[in-house]
Amino acid sequence: MGSLSLLCVLGLILIVGSQVAISQDSPADYVNAHNAARFVITSAKIPNIVWDEKVAAFAQNYANKRKDCKQIPSGSGGRYGENIAVSTGYKSVRDAVKIWVEEEPHYDHYNNSCVGGECLHYTQVIWEKSQRVGCGKVRCDNGGTFITCNYDPPGNIAGQLPY
Repeated sequence: MGSLSLLCVLGLILIVGSQVAISQDSPADYVNAHNAARFVITSAKIPNIVWDEKVAAFAQNYANKRKDCKQIPSGSGGRYGENIAVSTGYKSVRDAVKIWVEEEPHYDHYNNSCVGGECLHYTQVIWEKSQRVGCGKVRCDNGGTFITCNYDPPGNIAGQLPY
């Protein structure tokens, strides 16, 4: 194989490989993972959540500040709801949303409370009045992953049910 052919093949591999990595973190991946969790709740018709560039810019800006991988809330001043996922290695968007949704067994809808564990990430994902989402992701200095999703309007309002 000539050096030009080899260069073309390597270029194609890089392009295809970068597209695969990008597609794993696309806005559609975030939205689809959230909407799948919202769709499962058949007792309510929770509307689909949509991607919002303004919310996403806020989330990505904050993620960029968390290359230390510390799970610290952004302090959005109540403007947005927020979920954060941190890992020691690579984590995909779907992994993060899956972790939040796996809190569902700890949510007692009848009493509107968490029982036997954390559930506020889950209730934020399914919060009916949260209509827009934006997320950010960064590779941490230690090789881990920091993912944050922000929600507009925010969920987890005291005294209110998620749907």
